[in-house]
Amino acid sequence: MARVKRSVGAKKKRRKVLTHAKGYFGTKKSSYRRAKEQVQRSLRYAYRDRRVKKRDFRRLWIARINAGARANGLTYSEFMHGVGLAGIELNRKMLADLATHQPEAFAGICKRAREARDAA
Repeated sequence: MARVKRSVGAKKKRRKVLTHAKGYFGTKKSSYRRAKEQVQRSLRYAYRDRRVKKRDFRRLWIARINAGARANGLTYSEFMHGVGLAGIELNRKMLADLATHQPEAFAGICKRAREARDAA
């Protein structure tokens, strides 16, 4: 069987890792061993944080809705319950956007939510 020389493939693999490691601090950008460890760690963080980002945004939206609802005399849970009863089909992202950028429109939704909750 013929002997396999790996120089081309090995250099390509190392160059790919060092390209991913551009901008890292210290020897993590130039030493293959350190760069490989950091790139693996970075890819793990990136994979995990693509999921965490969704959680973080939901928490932010809930905090903004809660602040807007309390400014209109409701708690977050009372507001969301009233929105469900009123049949308002806006998601948390849109409600948070209304609460921060258009407080008068959000106040109208709060009024409808309160009326639907009181009627039930």
